[in-house]
Amino acid sequence: QVQLVESGGGLVQPGGSLRLSCTASGFPFRFANMRWYRRAPGKERELVANINFYDGTTSYSDPTKGRFTISRDNEKRTLYLQMNSLKPDDTAVYYCNRNPPFDYWGQGTSVTVSS
Repeated sequence: QVQLVESGGGLVQPGGSLRLSCTASGFPFRFANMRWYRRAPGKERELVANINFYDGTTSYSDPTKGRFTISRDNEKRTLYLQMNSLKPDDTAVYYCNRNPPFDYWGQGTSVTVSS
């Protein structure tokens, strides 16, 4: 049974940093391309970042490029998202999932960027 448990969100001031974590189980994590997504209030879910399993290649959406860093620890079956220079527009619920995504989604972790 697939489980994805996101954590690390919270309230942060503009310009601050947060590190999100996603602990995965129920599938071969080390062989899975993984992604972070987010859903801002009133908006559709959007892709934030991707990391390949075979060479660790990463890619980012334009709004997050240069500020966010996706990484993974296969031994811990954990995906990370280091978010720096946070902006109010980064306020959203953040989710992790495989690429291609499972039908199942975790509960997400809420990030609020506000002064």
